[in-house]
Amino acid sequence: MLDHPTMTGQNGGAQFFDALGDVQSDSLLALIAMANADPRTDKIDVGVGVYRDGVGNTPILRAVKAAEKLLWEQQQTKSYIGGFGDKRYTELLRPIVLGRHAGDDRIIGLHTPGGCGALSLGFKLIATAHADAKVHVGTPTWPNHIPVVEAAGLNISEYRFYDKLETRIRFDEMISTFGSAPKGDVVLLHGCCHNPTGADLDEGQWREVVDVVSSRGLIPLVDIAYQGLGRGFAEDAAGLHLLLDACDEVVIAQSCDKNFGVYRDRVGSMFLKTATADGTKRAMDHVVQIAREMWSMPPDHGAAAVRIVLDTPELRSDWDAEVGEMRARINRIRGQIAASDPRLAYIGGQFGMFSMLPLSKEQVVKLREQHAIYMADSGRFNVIGMADHAVDRFIGAVIEAMNG
Repeated sequence: MLDHPTMTGQNGGAQFFDALGDVQSDSLLALIAMANADPRTDKIDVGVGVYRDGVGNTPILRAVKAAEKLLWEQQQTKSYIGGFGDKRYTELLRPIVLGRHAGDDRIIGLHTPGGCGALSLGFKLIATAHADAKVHVGTPTWPNHIPVVEAAGLNISEYRFYDKLETRIRFDEMISTFGSAPKGDVVLLHGCCHNPTGADLDEGQWREVVDVVSSRGLIPLVDIAYQGLGRGFAEDAAGLHLLLDACDEVVIAQSCDKNFGVYRDRVGSMFLKTATADGTKRAMDHVVQIAREMWSMPPDHGAAAVRIVLDTPELRSDWDAEVGEMRARINRIRGQIAASDPRLAYIGGQFGMFSMLPLSKEQVVKLREQHAIYMADSGRFNVIGMADHAVDRFIGAVIEAMNG
C-alpha cells in the first residue's frame, strides 16, 4: 500500500482541504456584491446581466406567470422526468431554434440546466470523441466560456474577435484563424447578441464563416442565449441555420433564461447534429451518460413553464408580444445612447443586451467612485440594466469620463 502525505490537525485528524489554494473570484459576481453594498440611492448597476424594464425591475413575464399557475393547478407528480428531461419542451423549441431544420431527424435535443449545462455537455462530448481537439475562442467572450472549456479538458486557442477602441469586429483575424485550423478543431460562435460586445456578424460575414468552417471540417459549437432579443427569432438564428445547411456536425447550446426571463430556474437545451440519424442517436447516448454523471436529471419547473407557454396558443402569443416589448426597449435605449455623442454611435448598430464602452479600467473605476455607476472593468455594460429615468445620467457620466 502506498503512503500518502497528509496534514495533521490539532485533533490528530488529516486536514486535506486546508491545503487548497485561493480561487480567483469571478469579477462579475464581485461587481454585483460591490454594487449591492453601495448605500447610494442613485446607483446604477449595468454590470449584472439581466433584463430590466422601464422602472428598473426584472419582471416575471405575464405568460410565464400564467403558465406557472396552470402548472401548480395541474401538475400531478414530482417524480423524475428522465435523462432527456422534458421531451415535449425540446420538441416545442425545435422550430424556434432550428427553423427550417426542425424536421431533420439527424438533430436531437436534450433538456439542460440552463445554457451553461448545454455548453458543458457539448464540450465534454467533444472531449470524449476527440480529446485532442482545440477550441478556438474569440475574445472578448462571456467570462464563463473559457472555464467551461477547460473543465472539459480541452485546449483553447484565443484570437481577437473585437477591438473595443476601434469598436469593430476583427473579421479578417477570425477568418484567418479558422482558415488555418486543422480538421476536427472546434470553433465557439455566438449565435446572436454577442456577449459582451453586442457586435454580431452580418449575413455576408456569416456566409464566409460557414464556407471556411465547412470546407476545413471544423466543428461549430453555437451558443445562442439571447434569441429574439436582437432582431427577431428567425433573424437571430440565421447564422446558425446557415451552419446547419452546410455542416454535418453542429453542437448548439441554447438558453431560455433570457427570452423567457426564467434566470434563476436555469432552463436550457442542447441540440446535436451529426452526419446520420443513427450517428446522432449513438452520440446522444454518450450525452445522456455525461449528464447522468453531472446532474443525473435536469430540474423540471422552469422547463415545464416554458413548455406550457409554447403549448398554449394564447400564452404563446402573449410571450411573442412580451419578447417584442423587451427587444423594442433594448433597441430604443441603444438608439438613445448612440444619438448622444458621435463616439457612441456604434452602439445603435449592435444587438442584444450588452455593449462595450471604449473606456480604460481607470475610467470605469472613476465612474464607480464618483457617479455610483457599476460596470465591468472592461467597459462591458448592460444596455438595459437601468431604469428609463437613469439613462440620461448614465450617458452624461460616460461622456464626462470619455472627455476626461
